[in-house]
Amino acid sequence: MSRLLYSRWSLLAGYLLLAGIASVQQWFLTRAIDPSDPYTHYNNYVIYRQSFAHLVGQQPLYTLYLGEHWDYFRYSPSFALAFGAFAWMPDLAGLLLWNVLNVSVLFVAWRMLPVADERITLAAGWFVAIEVMTALQNSQSNVLLAGLLILAFGLLERRYVAAATMMIVIAAFTKLFGLVALSLFLLYPQKGKFVLFSALWGLAIGLLPLLAVPPAQLVRLYQGWWNLLSIDYGQSAGLSVMAWLQSWFGVAPPNSVVGLAGVVIFCWPLLYVRRHRDLMFRLLFLCNLLIWVVVFNHKAESSSYVIAMGGVGLWFFSQEKTRLNTALAALAFVFTSLSPTDVFPRALSVVFFVPYAIKAVPCIVIWAKIMHELIAGSYRPRIALDKSG
Repeated sequence: MSRLLYSRWSLLAGYLLLAGIASVQQWFLTRAIDPSDPYTHYNNYVIYRQSFAHLVGQQPLYTLYLGEHWDYFRYSPSFALAFGAFAWMPDLAGLLLWNVLNVSVLFVAWRMLPVADERITLAAGWFVAIEVMTALQNSQSNVLLAGLLILAFGLLERRYVAAATMMIVIAAFTKLFGLVALSLFLLYPQKGKFVLFSALWGLAIGLLPLLAVPPAQLVRLYQGWWNLLSIDYGQSAGLSVMAWLQSWFGVAPPNSVVGLAGVVIFCWPLLYVRRHRDLMFRLLFLCNLLIWVVVFNHKAESSSYVIAMGGVGLWFFSQEKTRLNTALAALAFVFTSLSPTDVFPRALSVVFFVPYAIKAVPCIVIWAKIMHELIAGSYRPRIALDKSG
């Protein structure tokens, strides 16, 4: 059994199976609801699909279309254009291929990590499987985001700067927090090349919608995107540090204050320049990044945690196992990955897990431990550079 789990092809097959099950499940659940109900069980996919139709029809992207779906489109105009690759297909086929794209990018990302012992990345890949399924069942883009961020790191380790920056820019035009991954360039040489390619990719991808809309309309679309994100920022706490502070301690500082404190702590390890040459330090900084972009995200939801749990998995399996690390990883698996599932009674979720942001808490604690390890240099690695690193 262990040999099967530690096969890269088993992980790929498992991911593809999850994509297939989630797609078919959500499609059939939609068929079973009242025909008069205009909404589906794959609402996010419908939002993405319709964003392409709105873009090419030169309609506003950032208003509610309640006759089509029940939430806002919060992605860039470039994302809307790119989704034209799926929008022309029947829903089941498009949904399936969208989910397959998500898991395929994540699988390639695990493979690209510069770790000599493949069992480490395979174990991390299996560790997030439940979170992968949670995100796929919501037809979300978070599996893709996790893959892009990890893949960017792997490409930087191999000095493929142009490809790495493209991954980061694509992530940023998918969800704006992808910009945080630009901090990775501080760990590597060729910083000028990194800045240059980031600017070039940003310009190229940002202007892609000109294939469908005139310049004045594109300017209005980007203004609408920024306005929507700005309004959202002060109105919610999500499953985040902000929600944890409010529900556990009755403290509700402005999101901007908490975010600024988070930025300072996030960047602190970068001051230890001599450690940048240490692979384990760089890998832990990636774990820091993966968890940070979720727990400090005021819009974090259950399906976002596939990104954070990717960081937790890498942190746990790349170090010598201690009782404390094992206990923290187990708590994250139980209370972060399993809390939205049917393992726990739904009533417990309503009265305890959701009001007290329980899903976020293990990841916040592990992030704090990672920060201590990065700052104190107290990590205990069990990995080595891959030959291609």
